[in-house]
Amino acid sequence: MIKLLVDDKELEVEEGTVLLDACLDRGIYIPHLCYLKGAGEPHASCRLCFVEIEGMPKPIPSCTVTVKEGMVVKTDTPAIRALQISALRLLLSVHDVDCAHCPANKKCALQDMARFLRVGLKPKGLDTYLKEPKVVHDHPMIDYFPNRCVLCARCVRVCRTQNGLPLMTFAKRGFDTVISFYGAQQKSSCRDCLACVEICPVGALVLRNP
Repeated sequence: MIKLLVDDKELEVEEGTVLLDACLDRGIYIPHLCYLKGAGEPHASCRLCFVEIEGMPKPIPSCTVTVKEGMVVKTDTPAIRALQISALRLLLSVHDVDCAHCPANKKCALQDMARFLRVGLKPKGLDTYLKEPKVVHDHPMIDYFPNRCVLCARCVRVCRTQNGLPLMTFAKRGFDTVISFYGAQQKSSCRDCLACVEICPVGALVLRNP
């Protein structure tokens, strides 16, 4: 076991623990979307879980760092909050904020972060960019809502882990990036799994009503 300081609180954790896990497991909330514990190399794509570490010149995603003896970490500085708020505002600018009709309502990662960071779900000063179509029915069992999707890749990664072969991937680029299905004709594989639906933090993947 090693000791480190996080926001002036001493933590004792196992060596090699991911810093984000060390904080979350001890009630220190750090906004995050793309991190998936035990899924291998972190993507660090959501740009939300930044922390400041003494001795490092700039903020760093906490999902990419393992704890070290004597590490001194700050999770709540003005610079950190500014980065997180900017990232969240950009996500919300391409998000269809229709919480009342979303299955993730009241258990949504975006709602949690907006509440924590005190950011409105409809940020002012940014144009809204939404994709067409609003719902994609390419999969035989699952409906995909691109304007809810935050491109965290949790579904892609858990699909690869659960099935042993990937049935989902990213398609297109930039603001047009979406989740795409291939091998979706293997309906039986998905029927026995549905891990992608369960792990989605924002209700972008929904099991279609029979």
